[in-house]
Amino acid sequence: MIDVLYEDEYLLVCLKPVGVLSQPDVTGSGENMLALLSEQLATRDGKTPYVGLVHRLDRGVGGVMVFAKRQDVAGALSAAVANRTLIKQYMAVVHGVPDEAGGVWKDFLYKDAAKNKTFVVDRLRKGVKEASLEYEVLATESDTPAGTCSLLRIRLHTGRTHQIRVQCSSRGMPLVGDGKYGARDHGLPIGLWSYRLTFAHPRKKGKEVDVCALPTEGAFLWFSATGEQGEG
Repeated sequence: MIDVLYEDEYLLVCLKPVGVLSQPDVTGSGENMLALLSEQLATRDGKTPYVGLVHRLDRGVGGVMVFAKRQDVAGALSAAVANRTLIKQYMAVVHGVPDEAGGVWKDFLYKDAAKNKTFVVDRLRKGVKEASLEYEVLATESDTPAGTCSLLRIRLHTGRTHQIRVQCSSRGMPLVGDGKYGARDHGLPIGLWSYRLTFAHPRKKGKEVDVCALPTEGAFLWFSATGEQGEG
């Protein structure tokens, strides 16, 4: 059962479990959010519901996601993502400590589709996109099972493939558990969680949807600051 945090006749905001796909992949294997939500909603009245994907989370990343219950609402929410009026915030546990307590990181990213991996490059060219995020260091712990690690709160300005993962890794601070981008602690879940979505309701004038769910597992348990400061 998917945990639904907000729902009305137009959309729903829910928690994606770690290990579940946002949508079916090319192999067709593994559970995915579209199928799980469709099945869950269908049990209410026996009808086949519309569930529209608005944004994605990597398979190893859990947290808050929004889905549309009507096609026109899916378009409106997708436009909000493109226009950056749908605000996505994350919590991340990285190896090491950033040089500054907060700031903005901007990079040029190139996605290698064959490797399903994104790289930081030094200039714009075909296939390269600009990426930007804003971060704040919430806490640093020196005696975690993975050594010195920091808890970051991140607000995405753009939504590139693996953006947070590669931007952290390129600065020598891979996410805990993220072997694909340089971490050596492969036995741990990826230290990344979608913890907050904020956006204007596409069909209810004047209503803001603001849903927050703090992480409660994995490397986030190393930081008491997750609960103390996560609501800011």
